[in-house]
Amino acid sequence: MPAIKSPSGHLVGYARTSTIDQKAGLAAQLRDLKAAGCTKVFSEELSSVATKRPELDRALDYVREGDTVIVTKLDRLARSVADLVRITEALKDKGVALRILAINLDTGTPTGKLMLNLLGSIAEFERELMLERQREGIAKAKAEGKYKGRAPTARRKADDVIRLKAEGKTGDAIAAELGIGRASVFRILRSDSLRN
Repeated sequence: MPAIKSPSGHLVGYARTSTIDQKAGLAAQLRDLKAAGCTKVFSEELSSVATKRPELDRALDYVREGDTVIVTKLDRLARSVADLVRITEALKDKGVALRILAINLDTGTPTGKLMLNLLGSIAEFERELMLERQREGIAKAKAEGKYKGRAPTARRKADDVIRLKAEGKTGDAIAAELGIGRASVFRILRSDSLRN
C-alpha cells in the first residue's frame, strides 16, 4: 500500500482491537498505518463498548490543523453514528481530515464527507436490525421455555473466589487472577460469610 501524501501537516494513525486476544489484528492495523505514512500512531486494546478510549482521546488532542487522522476501518474508530458524528465534528473543528484506508475514504473532499455520513447511517441501521432480531430470538426462546440467560461472570467464579481466599490471597489478588472486579470479589466473600 503506497504512503498517502498529505498536503501539509502530519499523518496520525489510530488502531484499536476489541480484546487482547486480537493481537494479530492490531499488528495488521499498525503495519497498514505505517505503510500509509503515519508518523505517529495511537493504539489500544479495548472493547468497542468501553466508555473511555484514552488513546483515541490522546490522538484527538494531539492533532493540529492540517493533520490527517488515518484508520484502517470505520469500526476501529466509531461505535455508532452519534460517536462518528462527535469524532468527525471534533476533527473538523480543528481543521483535521479523516481517511479510512479500507474504503479509500477521505473527508478532505466533499464526496468523502458525504460517503462518511452515508456509511455511518447504514452501519447504525444494520446494528439496529441485528439487535431487533436478537430480541425477537430471545423472546421466542423464553416463550418456548428454552432461554435461561447467562449467569453473571463473577457469580460463576464464586467457588474459585472462596477457594483462593481460603488459600490466603487478598481481594485484589483474587480479582486480578480471576479477571473479575474487586467489588464482585468482596460481594461473593460477604455473601459466603453470611451463609456460614
